[in-house]
Amino acid sequence: MSIYRKHVFVCTSGKHCPQAGGEEVLKCLRAEIASRGLKEEIRINKSGCLDQCGNGPMVVVYPDAIWYARVKPSDCQEIVESHLIGDKPVERLLLDHRGKLV
Repeated sequence: MSIYRKHVFVCTSGKHCPQAGGEEVLKCLRAEIASRGLKEEIRINKSGCLDQCGNGPMVVVYPDAIWYARVKPSDCQEIVESHLIGDKPVERLLLDHRGKLV
Protein backbone atom coordinates (compact mmCIF):
# COMPACT_ATOMS: atom_id res chain seq x y z
CA MET A 1 0.00 0.00 0.00
CA SER A 2 1.27 3.46 -0.86
CA ILE A 3 0.73 6.74 0.92
CA TYR A 4 -1.57 9.02 -1.05
CA ARG A 5 -0.37 12.42 -2.18
CA LYS A 6 -3.89 13.79 -1.74
CA HIS A 7 -6.86 12.41 0.15
CA VAL A 8 -10.28 13.76 -0.79
CA PHE A 9 -13.43 13.40 1.30
CA VAL A 10 -16.88 13.96 -0.21
CA CYS A 11 -19.86 14.36 2.12
CA THR A 12 -22.58 11.91 1.15
CA SER A 13 -24.64 12.09 4.36
CA GLY A 14 -26.26 14.63 6.65
CA LYS A 15 -29.28 16.81 5.96
CA HIS A 16 -28.21 18.47 2.74
CA CYS A 17 -25.43 16.70 0.82
CA PRO A 18 -27.33 13.56 -0.25
CA GLN A 19 -30.17 15.58 -1.77
CA ALA A 20 -27.77 18.13 -3.27
CA GLY A 21 -25.83 15.48 -5.19
CA GLY A 22 -23.00 14.31 -2.92
CA GLU A 23 -23.01 10.79 -4.38
CA GLU A 24 -22.87 12.16 -7.92
CA VAL A 25 -19.89 14.37 -7.01
CA LEU A 26 -18.16 11.36 -5.42
CA LYS A 27 -18.68 9.24 -8.55
CA CYS A 28 -17.51 12.03 -10.83
CA LEU A 29 -14.32 12.69 -8.85
CA ARG A 30 -13.54 8.97 -8.75
CA ALA A 31 -14.08 8.70 -12.51
CA GLU A 32 -11.84 11.71 -13.20
CA ILE A 33 -9.04 10.26 -11.05
CA ALA A 34 -9.39 6.78 -12.58
CA SER A 35 -9.39 8.11 -16.16
CA ARG A 36 -6.05 9.82 -15.49
CA GLY A 37 -4.49 6.75 -13.87
CA LEU A 38 -4.09 8.52 -10.52
CA LYS A 39 -5.77 6.01 -8.19
CA GLU A 40 -2.40 5.16 -6.59
CA GLU A 41 -1.69 8.85 -5.82
CA ILE A 42 -5.07 10.38 -5.01
CA ARG A 43 -7.73 8.72 -2.85
CA ILE A 44 -11.40 9.74 -3.06
CA ASN A 45 -13.57 8.68 -0.09
CA LYS A 46 -17.10 9.16 1.17
CA SER A 47 -17.35 11.03 4.43
CA GLY A 48 -19.99 11.43 7.05
CA CYS A 49 -21.51 14.81 7.73
CA LEU A 50 -18.94 17.61 7.79
CA ASP A 51 -21.25 19.93 9.77
CA GLN A 52 -21.61 22.43 6.95
CA CYS A 53 -25.25 21.76 6.12
CA GLY A 54 -26.54 24.20 3.55
CA ASN A 55 -23.11 24.53 1.94
CA GLY A 56 -23.00 21.06 0.44
CA PRO A 57 -22.08 18.99 -1.30
CA MET A 58 -18.84 19.49 0.59
CA VAL A 59 -15.44 18.28 -0.60
CA VAL A 60 -12.34 18.43 1.62
CA VAL A 61 -8.80 17.88 0.33
CA TYR A 62 -5.98 16.77 2.62
CA PRO A 63 -3.18 17.37 3.44
CA ASP A 64 -4.04 20.81 2.05
CA ALA A 65 -7.01 21.36 4.42
CA ILE A 66 -8.95 22.92 1.54
CA TRP A 67 -12.74 22.90 1.88
CA TYR A 68 -14.98 23.24 -1.16
CA ALA A 69 -18.66 24.13 -0.92
CA ARG A 70 -21.66 23.59 -3.19
CA VAL A 71 -19.68 21.33 -5.50
CA LYS A 72 -21.50 20.04 -8.58
CA PRO A 73 -20.47 17.21 -10.89
CA SER A 74 -19.64 19.86 -13.48
CA ASP A 75 -16.94 21.19 -11.07
CA CYS A 76 -15.10 17.86 -10.73
CA GLN A 77 -12.87 18.12 -13.79
CA GLU A 78 -11.71 21.59 -12.72
CA ILE A 79 -11.00 20.44 -9.14
CA VAL A 80 -8.98 17.49 -10.42
CA GLU A 81 -7.02 19.42 -13.03
CA SER A 82 -6.45 22.64 -11.11
CA HIS A 83 -6.06 21.44 -7.53
CA LEU A 84 -5.44 17.72 -7.33
CA ILE A 85 -3.00 17.68 -10.24
CA GLY A 86 -1.88 21.33 -10.45
CA ASP A 87 -1.89 22.22 -6.72
CA LYS A 88 -3.94 25.36 -7.41
CA PRO A 89 -7.23 25.39 -5.43
CA VAL A 90 -10.41 26.36 -7.26
CA GLU A 91 -11.05 29.74 -5.65
CA ARG A 92 -14.71 30.13 -6.60
CA LEU A 93 -15.61 27.00 -4.59
CA LEU A 94 -13.52 27.67 -1.47
CA LEU A 95 -15.16 27.74 1.95
CA ASP A 96 -13.47 29.99 4.49
CA HIS A 97 -12.96 29.30 8.19
CA ARG A 98 -16.33 30.94 9.01
CA GLY A 99 -18.29 28.58 6.77
CA LYS A 100 -18.79 31.15 4.00
CA LEU A 101 -17.78 30.97 0.35
CA VAL A 102 -14.64 33.03 -0.19
